[in-house]
Formats: sequence, C-alpha cells, structure tokens
Amino acid sequence: MRMRLAVLSDIHGNAIALDAVLDDLRADPPDQTACLGDAIQGGPQPALVVARLRALGCPVVMGNADDFLLRGSESHGEQVSPERQRQLDAVREWSLSQLSPEDSDFIAGFQPAVEIGLGQGRSLLCFHGSPASFNDIILPNTPDAEVLKFLGPYQPRFMCGGHTHVQHLRRLGDSFYFNPGAVGLAYNHDQPEDSFRANPWAEYAVLTVDGARLRLDFRRVAYDPALIIRAYQSSGRPFAETAIAQYQPRA
Repeated sequence: MRMRLAVLSDIHGNAIALDAVLDDLRADPPDQTACLGDAIQGGPQPALVVARLRALGCPVVMGNADDFLLRGSESHGEQVSPERQRQLDAVREWSLSQLSPEDSDFIAGFQPAVEIGLGQGRSLLCFHGSPASFNDIILPNTPDAEVLKFLGPYQPRFMCGGHTHVQHLRRLGDSFYFNPGAVGLAYNHDQPEDSFRANPWAEYAVLTVDGARLRLDFRRVAYDPALIIRAYQSSGRPFAETAIAQYQPRA
C-alpha cells in the first residue's frame, strides 16, 4: 500500500497562503489531507478559509485559536496583556461577523484529535498542541521528559501536531512526532517581539507511506506578501495596520 498524506496546520485565516499550498499540491495530489487546527482566526480571510476546507473535505483538528473564536475568553490559553486581549477580542468579533451560521457549525465540528490509518497496524495521531490539550507546547528544544509526558501514553503511534509554527521532527522510540509548520503565519521565533516579522511563505509536510517505508518531506511555498497586505487593507479587520507591519521590511 502506498499513500501520500498532506499535513497542514495554523492557516490562521490566510487563504492566500493556503491557496499557495493547494496549488503546490496539485502537481502531485495527495491521497488524503489533514489539518491540525488554528485554521480560521486571526487573518483577513476567515470565510474563504472555511470554504477551502469545506471543499477539501479533510479532517480538521480543533486548535486553541479555533476554540477562542467559538467560545471567547472561556478558551484558556497563554496570558496576554489587557491591551493585547482587547485586540484579540476585537478581531474575534470581526471574524465571527464574516462567518455564516453554517460556517460556525463547521468550525464547531473540528475534532480534538484525528487518527489516520497508515497500514500494517500503524497509524498517525493528529492533534494541535498535544493529544490531551491544544494549549500544550512542543518545540524543538522541549526536554525529552516533557515531550514524553505529553506523547508517551499514545505510543507507538506516529504523531503530528501544530501550535508552535515550527517545522521539526522528534524521535519517539520506534516512531516519531513531527510539526508541519504554519501555512498562514510562518515566522522565526528568534526575533525581537517589538519588530516581529512574518515570513512570506507557507509551510506544510507530506508523509509518504510505501509498505514498510515512511518518508517525511517538509515543504515551504513562497507567496507574494503584497497580496496578503492588500487582503488586510480591504478586509475591514480591526488592527489591520499592525498585521500588515508583519509583512513589511524592517526599517
């Protein structure tokens, strides 16, 4: 059995980046696609991203930003300043105003985790932060003991998660965990917060299963930052200028 699985995560309402990924996949279409959450909230095109995911018909995991969109401050994530919370709440209200009731129902159907069979008794467990919580953080430098606390109970499955916007691979005994990176908001973690810049590319991964062999490819697809800037400018999204600054060169 040979199967190719495209794994996407953290689209964050950026349909321009998602379209770049979908165009890239058309050259060699996968057998299946999975989305690891944080799909809708944040960017200038929430309704368009919902439409793309509906058309794909792929399983989508519930991310912390998706849950925040639906439930507001009841979703417990990282602590932020009052001003930052005010901005998040304003963007959330605007995002909800762009969505139909059917769109909101679609988002509410996102699952805490999704398991995909890989043949020969193997499977891939897909989640956002960890199988237990979309707020759990796994980074390349997270200590092994902490990673095993999150993922050990679910071995020997192969696993994948998003949330941290960092493409990386971790060995887990005879299996592994990977993060496909961020489709809609790729960025370098090692940069000053007061001059934050997003990268003008979309990240994702493709897992190929061919009998006993598994191959993992991390991919990066460039898109024109002017397109996302124009999308913000025409969107009516609150605090659009702050988001636009992420795609402009540093002075």
